[in-house]
Amino acid sequence: MGEFEVHRVRFFGLVPAGVRCLACQPRGGRLALARTDGAVEVYNFAANYFQEKVIPGNEARSVEALCWAAGDRLFGAGLGGDITEYDLARLCAARPVDGCGGPIWSMAANSTGTQLAIGCEDGSVKLFQVVPGGIQFERNLDRRKGRILCLSWHPSDAHIAAGSIDILRVFDVCSGRTMQRIMVNYHVQKVKRECIVWSIAFLSSGTVVTSDSFGRVQFWDWERGTLLESHTVSTSAVLSLAVSEKEDSIIVGTSTGATYQFQLLPVKMGSLEKRWVRTKPFQHHTHDVRAVAHSSTALISGGLDAQLVIRPLMEKMQKKGYDAALRKFTFPHRRLVSCARKARLLLFQFSQHLELWRLGSTNETGKDGEVLPLCRMPEHLVQLKSKGPEHIYCSCVSPCGSWVAYSTASRFHLYRVQYEGDSISVKKVPKVPKLLLPAYQLQFSADSGSLFVASARGSVHVLQLLEPGGCKLLHTFRPPSGSPEAVYLLAASADGHWVAAVGGDWAIHIYNLKCFKHHCAVPAYSCAVTALAIHPVTNNLVIAYSDQQLFEFSIPEKQYTAWSRMVQNCGLHRVWLERDSPITHITFNPKNPSHILLHDIYMFCVLDKSLPLPDNSALLMNQSTLKQLPENARQRQLHAFKICKKFQPLLFADLLDENCLVMVERPIMDVKTQLPLPIQQKKFGT
Repeated sequence: MGEFEVHRVRFFGLVPAGVRCLACQPRGGRLALARTDGAVEVYNFAANYFQEKVIPGNEARSVEALCWAAGDRLFGAGLGGDITEYDLARLCAARPVDGCGGPIWSMAANSTGTQLAIGCEDGSVKLFQVVPGGIQFERNLDRRKGRILCLSWHPSDAHIAAGSIDILRVFDVCSGRTMQRIMVNYHVQKVKRECIVWSIAFLSSGTVVTSDSFGRVQFWDWERGTLLESHTVSTSAVLSLAVSEKEDSIIVGTSTGATYQFQLLPVKMGSLEKRWVRTKPFQHHTHDVRAVAHSSTALISGGLDAQLVIRPLMEKMQKKGYDAALRKFTFPHRRLVSCARKARLLLFQFSQHLELWRLGSTNETGKDGEVLPLCRMPEHLVQLKSKGPEHIYCSCVSPCGSWVAYSTASRFHLYRVQYEGDSISVKKVPKVPKLLLPAYQLQFSADSGSLFVASARGSVHVLQLLEPGGCKLLHTFRPPSGSPEAVYLLAASADGHWVAAVGGDWAIHIYNLKCFKHHCAVPAYSCAVTALAIHPVTNNLVIAYSDQQLFEFSIPEKQYTAWSRMVQNCGLHRVWLERDSPITHITFNPKNPSHILLHDIYMFCVLDKSLPLPDNSALLMNQSTLKQLPENARQRQLHAFKICKKFQPLLFADLLDENCLVMVERPIMDVKTQLPLPIQQKKFGT
């Protein structure tokens, strides 16, 4: 693997926002997630649960409810009182529509996806028609006092169940009238506090399932208005509830961080009579589980601890293997850190500001694993605050450290940073070219003379940076066949000849920067691209996909390299392919052209192309494990993958020079100390 001096950085103070709501695409393969800061993310089940789309938040836009309608259209609503459709091709929020009922607490689509129902602060349930290009108000249902906190359509679309404080109602959709009114606490004597119905589900059998602030999951016969079953699962609130498509399984989330599964099981073997039974408790979260979802093969939960947990249903698995593994996602599947190698600076991206840091340094040398004392401490140089409510989409610092750029939904900013001794001046570049905004990825050229801007409809803008502080638009690349999707990844060659761009359709296009023409497209592959980079010597494009496959494409020859074909013929190691965290960054070691450096959240790897690939019988060992083996055994285990798991969670890793690495970690415990205190639970024996 070689020895490197490692800058271990732990001062990136990122605190991911908590999960507010989830929505599984009906009969589809995607999961939509909204966070407490208003950001919306889309995960692709078929692409190894890759976070394929991110729409950053907005301080003026909260998201209390998400739902899919009309197939692949995604809508959100919140306390601002607007219904917003999200443009998943351009990765932005479309024009909002006023719900005209005050803050919106809940929203649900009917089974055909042609109508939306919203529950409002003023106690009204409003119906909207989903039409091409937007939604249209249809009518109000019977209005009553009390905010509507949750909604659910009957699968026949004839009725809607709505939960409020102390009460649930069932509406007839055709007439708009209240058909049933049920007091959820009528059977509880001497109730001194109100009962909040947090979540509701309407089953095809006519049963209404509710979860409430008393920690109960209750089953109601809506026609008779009677309680069928009641299960107290927590001493605190049950905040969320979701039902499987077959209506034989339910997942609920509580304010203690616990989730529970209920299953509809026969009373006894061979009996036709069935009852709901609480079968599986899980404790994967430390804070409120505000959102749950139930896919055909997994239980999904999201908490205010920012974790998205996907727990497969083992009874739905054909065999034990990778698909049966528990997955936890806390950090985004994209880079929030960029590095100025020559200046040894790091740029950290937060939701509404950027921080520029200078790395510390040491004059000491030591043995492997030894911590060296610093002669100069890391220094916080600059903080750039974004004005307005919009969150930052992307940012970048140039290799020389003299340029910083970032973009929000409606604005692109470029700054010139100048260093004079210990003083630093930051000047905003005036009159930047008008671009197709927002920008989704920014990439400076190796010589810091150009800036590449990834934009909508497959566009890549090329800006020339001018001294002492200016820029002009040189060219805009677009794919020959056109594309409605935004570009979300860029890679530029060190010699300034090539730039590669990846769009939301997962197509990779390569452009020639000398003649400003489209050079070629990489053959299509069925998974999302998670990272790519161009080798500084060979101009080979190395691509990492969400299914953990690695490809190497020769840009000059317009074909896969011999090494890449060998990898596909022999196959990668089973343990490598079973990783659940995508590769987020790729770089190279100029001292050793056969080395490819890449990392995900849990490991850093040096891939040595000069060594043979390991077969499935070999151990894909951690480097610390290999060091404990005798020399003979170590030589027998020699293969291309050199893996280090010492740095976790690893948000960024890059090579500063041929002997120096920088690793940016964000320990989970550091994140948890920034969260509000969870509900304290009494533990046995304490």
